[in-house]
Amino acid sequence: MLKLKQLLWLTLGVMMTTNANAETKLEQATLGGGCFWCMEKPFEDLYGVQSVTSGYSGGEMEDPTYKDVSSGKSGHIEVVEIKYDPTLISYEEIIKTYWVNIDTENPNGQFCDIGPQYKTIIFYHNQEQRKIAERTKAEVEKTGRTVTTTIEPAKTFYKAEEYHQDFYKKNPVRYKYYALTCGREKRLQNLWGENKSFPSEKLNEKW
Repeated sequence: MLKLKQLLWLTLGVMMTTNANAETKLEQATLGGGCFWCMEKPFEDLYGVQSVTSGYSGGEMEDPTYKDVSSGKSGHIEVVEIKYDPTLISYEEIIKTYWVNIDTENPNGQFCDIGPQYKTIIFYHNQEQRKIAERTKAEVEKTGRTVTTTIEPAKTFYKAEEYHQDFYKKNPVRYKYYALTCGREKRLQNLWGENKSFPSEKLNEKW
């Protein structure tokens, strides 16, 4: 009889845990850090991140195409939309990963990509995200780095064309060539060190 009760309690516990996990609501972060090809992997490597989608935001044109955005005339910025489980990773961890993957000192774009569509920007979805973004920005500035990144309310996100999604996985050779010739990794290492770590912080990496 005791074993039966234990089995029932165990089954109930598993069901409650499953239901709790099912009810966990994913949250999102929208970040611009230059070419979105290079902004997917740093966040996909974080435990707790469920998806990273390349897209466009910040402009007024509806359903812009890559051609519209890359021309610089649509007003949109290349961004990634990150959906994550807040019980596994915090927004602050995501933002700290963001900072060490951008050149905060370039107001005109990122690395070899120049133009307003490549500016660095944090689109916040609530006031808590705004506060975290502003606080961590101040922490970066305290290290002596110039920060030209803007922090603005989130606007409509438009998913980029399918061939842009997970570009570094679909076209690894072309991606590596682009990242190398664009000078991205060299510049980031100069700014943040070889491990690209936020000052005095250990980030939540996937196993």
